[in-house]
Amino acid sequence: MRNYEVLTLQRPTRLEIDKISGSRFIGDAAAVGAEPDALAFVENIRNREPNATHHCWALRLADGRQRSSDAGEPGGTAGPPILRRIIGSGLHDVVVVVTRYYGGTNLGKGGLVRAYGEAAGAVLNSAPKLLKPVLTYWSITHPYDLSGPVGHVLARHDAVIVSADYGEKVVLVLAVRVGLSTGFVDALTDATAGAVVAHPTMIS
Repeated sequence: MRNYEVLTLQRPTRLEIDKISGSRFIGDAAAVGAEPDALAFVENIRNREPNATHHCWALRLADGRQRSSDAGEPGGTAGPPILRRIIGSGLHDVVVVVTRYYGGTNLGKGGLVRAYGEAAGAVLNSAPKLLKPVLTYWSITHPYDLSGPVGHVLARHDAVIVSADYGEKVVLVLAVRVGLSTGFVDALTDATAGAVVAHPTMIS
């Protein structure tokens, strides 16, 4: 299953590097499941350090999405260096925020690139890591009389119920490991004679 796993962080980590020309640089890194989670983490850091000069950040998700923000620093001097450190570390589903307290001396563009990259690299190097499965998400709707065969397929493919709505019919949103997803979809169709079809979906 190694091809269906990504390297991410085990827990949130914070690390402050040595001052650079009087400026403080604090790196915070965390694992996230989706972009809203990452943006919420950034906002939490802003709230924790309300008097900081800048909160620059970058994120990289397992689905290929990447974003970064210079947060008021000269263009390309903060967010992109942070993102490059994330990519270089081989990590996915990760957000890194580097908080700066201005120390009175301008670092110049090259100095900023080095400082933000150093802070991001330091916190990522110090953070404990783990391998986690890549998940796909599916929506299915089935009548109650097919609960037995549907439940059997879910159990065989380690499907996790993300949400459930029990109305006239059962509506489920499921998480399935990417390596099992094709077999899951086919098995569901076979077990219900085509009456239940899994549709790919997104979760926020």
